[in-house]
Amino acid sequence: MRAGKLTNGQKRALDELLAQFLLDETKTFNQQTSFKNNNPLYLDIGFGNGESLIHIAKMHPEINFIGMEVHAPGVGHLLLNIEKYQLTNIKIYQFDGVEVLKDCFTENIIDAIHIYFPDPWHKKRHHKRRLIQTEFIQLISAKLKNQARLHIATDWQEYALHIQEVFARFSQYQNIEKNNGFTQRPAWRPITKFERRGINLGHDSYDLVYHLIK
Repeated sequence: MRAGKLTNGQKRALDELLAQFLLDETKTFNQQTSFKNNNPLYLDIGFGNGESLIHIAKMHPEINFIGMEVHAPGVGHLLLNIEKYQLTNIKIYQFDGVEVLKDCFTENIIDAIHIYFPDPWHKKRHHKRRLIQTEFIQLISAKLKNQARLHIATDWQEYALHIQEVFARFSQYQNIEKNNGFTQRPAWRPITKFERRGINLGHDSYDLVYHLIK
């Protein structure tokens, strides 16, 4: 877990609300136990302050969402909005997403994974730390259902090109755009505060959407 400066509201949310929504990273995920239904299951890995996750969860109450984030202020911010909008279709892992995927999820259980603005690790010597690597795609391929969606967004062009290159190695992932191209930002992904800051600095955003065909 990553610490950080908490507002009073975030601290209250973590103290009073987190237990209702927190999933146990030491146990196998059970949808019936967690959500009491068999609705489609979407994962948001590294949700930041939860702005995108709240947006799509409000749009689609018929879908179950799991957010993964290690940064406590971001989790607190998400909890405040869950409370504000009285959402019942979000659960949280406050733990490393890769480890949770490895240890908690059975095969063919996830309908979609969203990864928005992962750390680009822009220095060349740090590229090995990037989330989107061959090993990660192999990991999620077993957890995703047939026809599942994978949506990645980044504002770092070099990382976007790296992501394209990685997915070009996997014929089972079909880009919704021709020639493994970028797509327009879908309605389910809002322009976030983080993204607006990047736009103001002259950064473009790059969206890639793939479907897994098993």
